[in-house]
Amino acid sequence: MVGCAFLLFVASIVWYANRSVEITLNGEAAKVRINSSIERVIREKELEPRPGNLLAVDDSVLEKGGGTACTVELNGKAIDNDRLGEVELTGGEKLEVGDGKDIYEKHDVEATVIEPTLTIDGTGPLRFVQTWGVPGRSEVWTGKKTGIVADKGVVEDVVNAEVTCTTITPDTKGKKYIALTFDEGPSSRTSEILDILKEKDAKATFFVSGDKVAAAPAAVKAIAESGNELGTNAYSDINLGELSASDLRTQLSDSFSAVKKVGGGKVSLVRPPFGEFSEQNWADAMDMVSAIVSWNVDSGDWLLPGAAAVADTVVGSVRNGSIVLLTDNDATCAQTVEALPQIVDRLQAEGYEFVTLSEMIATDDDLKDLVDLSKVGMPKKASLPVVQKDSEQGK
Repeated sequence: MVGCAFLLFVASIVWYANRSVEITLNGEAAKVRINSSIERVIREKELEPRPGNLLAVDDSVLEKGGGTACTVELNGKAIDNDRLGEVELTGGEKLEVGDGKDIYEKHDVEATVIEPTLTIDGTGPLRFVQTWGVPGRSEVWTGKKTGIVADKGVVEDVVNAEVTCTTITPDTKGKKYIALTFDEGPSSRTSEILDILKEKDAKATFFVSGDKVAAAPAAVKAIAESGNELGTNAYSDINLGELSASDLRTQLSDSFSAVKKVGGGKVSLVRPPFGEFSEQNWADAMDMVSAIVSWNVDSGDWLLPGAAAVADTVVGSVRNGSIVLLTDNDATCAQTVEALPQIVDRLQAEGYEFVTLSEMIATDDDLKDLVDLSKVGMPKKASLPVVQKDSEQGK
């Protein structure tokens, strides 16, 4: 009895170790011995995949059957032919076995990078990167066995960069929004502007000049801590379109660093001097800015017409979604402090809410998921584009 029990025990172990399990083979149910390798399944199921060919670089056949023996996917993942003998099946897997693939002779590759170009589309005060440029690639192959030279053309398509210019259009029914923006600060009276905004429950966006920040660090920090928004006009009052790529990037990075150094936080929102940011500027530094924002209502305060005239100009020109240009330098700040309460009071009486640029973008259903003024960064595979010359664009 003991002997019989032992034999039964051994038999059960042998059975368990060699039992059949079910897999899906090429879309159909199939039984295989547990722990069978893929190579064994191919052999026992008498699958006969046709091997691929060995090709010259010009696609002519050098050797029939000289390619891979078969193509294999296990649970959707490709398995190399040299692993078919080691990958074992335990049941429940989905196995696909097909014909082999053609392979090319060993060859040298001469690659040419296709640089992305830049397109700027649309009109409006808000400008941002809609599509990042990704380089393409063309290749010429020279076969090591045959010596044949073959132009393989474009093997990776280029993705051209696109900057979109648009107007912010709030989608909130029954509410009207305005973004007041102050340029060229901080001034000796920036703190008074902040006090007025706080008193009247209004917010704004301040574009400060990097070279003025160190002289008024408390004002810059106060802007950041007040719930208002910070951007820069670059480091100095200069036409950025006249700068080299290196000088442009220095202007931007120095202005960002100046703001951060005095406690204003990390900024990447820019209103360039004179509102000008050229196509070449974008190509040189689009990875540094979250957006370029100009304006669609110019208060004209820089002409020093008087506080009442400034207020009349703004109140008479705005509509829902307007971006208003005001100036906060030492030449205009007294006028600005006098005009601001008039502007806010009159427009609040008309039902307008005063918000930062980021807050106004959040009211636009088409933009809120596209533009984040607090973030900047070029995707990993992207690169800065090149600007086509007029002669190239005409080809």
